Amino acid sequence: MTEVTKNTYRAGLIDGVPIGLGYLSVSFTFGIMASSLGIPFGYTLLISMTNLTSAGQLAGIGVIAANGSYAEIALTQLIINLRYALMSLSLSQKLDKSFNIFHRLAVSFGITDEIFAVAAAKEHDVGTKYMYGLITIPYIGWSAGTALGALAGSILPELIRNALGIALYGMFIAIVVPPARKTPRLLVVVGAAAGLSCMIRYIPILSFISDGFSIIICTLAAALLGALLFPIDEGEKNAE
Repeated sequence: MTEVTKNTYRAGLIDGVPIGLGYLSVSFTFGIMASSLGIPFGYTLLISMTNLTSAGQLAGIGVIAANGSYAEIALTQLIINLRYALMSLSLSQKLDKSFNIFHRLAVSFGITDEIFAVAAAKEHDVGTKYMYGLITIPYIGWSAGTALGALAGSILPELIRNALGIALYGMFIAIVVPPARKTPRLLVVVGAAAGLSCMIRYIPILSFISDGFSIIICTLAAALLGALLFPIDEGEKNAE
């Protein structure tokens, strides 16, 4: 297969199918949760169609449901989604000459962890047609799953909605536990964030901290703790 054939829209579509199927199930949970928080169907779908970030959206609707300020939402999204800027900078080194400034801005909208991983793993430079194809199915899957979840949340009994909402926490556990088993220091960082979150939640003197700023404080504090306790030297970085 030539490099031209590998960079077609169809090739991107094929590579994006597994990602889209995965996003369908995750975004279904997002739709259920947004519906349970009282966010209207139209707004829930609009959130997913104008964003493509599971962690950012889940944190965002929590702030919205808690009547958080614009500043809280902005800071929360900045901290949670900052990694996408780094991914985009890294991926820009693999883009071929077909990318002008417009295509770079358009493709940056669809950069997620999984899309970045697939594109970055290619042995050849990737073109505009391939990247648009790679983003298409995950975008459709994310939006469709959100719509289905929001619709289900609006018609299902509250007991079932609450039960399905638990799947969200199962998803987070599934994300954290496997790497934590391989890297115990990750468990320390996650535990620190969880412990600090509980302190803010249950210590009366800290009750003035809103849910949005709680996420910001816990994220920054845990990241700083990890950087201080477990710095990565150049030798370890090169080994990875």
